[in-house]
Amino acid sequence: MSVLSSIGRIATRYAAARARYRSERILLSLPAALRKDIGFPEAFDAQNNSRV
Repeated sequence: MSVLSSIGRIATRYAAARARYRSERILLSLPAALRKDIGFPEAFDAQNNSRV
């Protein structure tokens, strides 16, 4: 495994994490009624419970 491939993997994971957190921030900025309509609270809660 070369240093460049390790850096590439780290960069890829970092970019994916940033995109995920950006999406969560955008969804959390929506009104509660709209988030409920699209099912965001349940998906978000299920994901957070699996991390604990």
